[in-house]
Amino acid sequence: MFRWLAAAIGLALISPFALAAEPVEVNIGYLHHAGIKETLSLIAQPADNDGIAGARLAIEDNNTTGKFLNQHFNLDEVRLKSSDDVVKAAQTLAGHDGFIIADLPADELLKVSDALRDNGTLLLNAGAIDDRLREEDCRANVIHVAPTRSMLADALAQYLVWKQWKRWLLVAGSHDNDKLYADALRRAATRFGAKIVQERTFEDKGGARRTDSGVTLIQRQMPVFTQQAPAYDVLVAADESEVFASYLPYRTWDPRPVAGSAGLMPTSWDAAHDQWGAIQLQNRFVKLNSRRMTALDMQAWTAARMIGEAASRTNSGDPKRLADFIKGPDFSVAAFKGQPLTLRDWNLQLRQPILLADGRMVVSVSPQEGFLHQVSELDTLGVDRPETKCKLH
Repeated sequence: MFRWLAAAIGLALISPFALAAEPVEVNIGYLHHAGIKETLSLIAQPADNDGIAGARLAIEDNNTTGKFLNQHFNLDEVRLKSSDDVVKAAQTLAGHDGFIIADLPADELLKVSDALRDNGTLLLNAGAIDDRLREEDCRANVIHVAPTRSMLADALAQYLVWKQWKRWLLVAGSHDNDKLYADALRRAATRFGAKIVQERTFEDKGGARRTDSGVTLIQRQMPVFTQQAPAYDVLVAADESEVFASYLPYRTWDPRPVAGSAGLMPTSWDAAHDQWGAIQLQNRFVKLNSRRMTALDMQAWTAARMIGEAASRTNSGDPKRLADFIKGPDFSVAAFKGQPLTLRDWNLQLRQPILLADGRMVVSVSPQEGFLHQVSELDTLGVDRPETKCKLH
């Protein structure tokens, strides 16, 4: 009798552990290209794990919460070589993962989204800033975590106009992405009351970026390139291709500030950002990676955290249920930017403040005070609902 009773008591004590259900698994893919884009500044070279490092940190954060909810998050990385088929790689990931965080160029992202349209996989765009992905080329299975060019340009324009630096000299590069950024800056100038007094194009003629005579050549070239301009308050550069903009500060003919692709730059994140609890995220990232957190890292972190937030709020790991919640009116995610981030239901773009940084400090955060909106001040950045060309399908 006593032996049976002791056995029953022992079983009762261990049963919550022995019979505990296996944790709900939430699988997330990360799809990006191998290699890094070279920058003019030697100290600004991206790390080999740029982006994916942010996603890994978010997975840790998700799993910290997941322990209490019996959820477990996994991250599967696919790093594409130049010869790899991006659609085939995405389809392989989609066979295991309900979500894919993508750091891909616009055309590749569209190919992947169309190929995965009918299988229920949700893509989270962490890298491509092209407005067309949220407008005429929008897709219902792609959520955009990265800000758009128009959001970045509007954030910069608001600050310049707030400073009363309304007369701009616009200098754009000769590559396609440079021209798209220049278009966004023109739109922003018109939208917020700035005037572009003159436009100039810097033609990329190739050649070595770093030579023994580089400083001397640049010191002679940039003043000549910027001289005889109409009176202006600030030089605004559109140089996503990293050809010339970094050479402009302190080298212009007239003593004027530089903004855009150099000088004062709009960004979703900066290593100097320390407000709203950001310092603890920055410190955790440095501890894990022995480097500072970039904008791409933060965009990937936010994408993975959006999935984690949806899982904790719905207490579910079902990809469709999580995707529906992220797209729904009750979703928001905290991202150390002073306010919750929410999704624009008309084009699936994540609303977010934009930092304005000079490489050492965060100078300001947009939207600026005084730029009002009937729904959210964040909707003063980028394409608003009445302007959208997006028809989700």
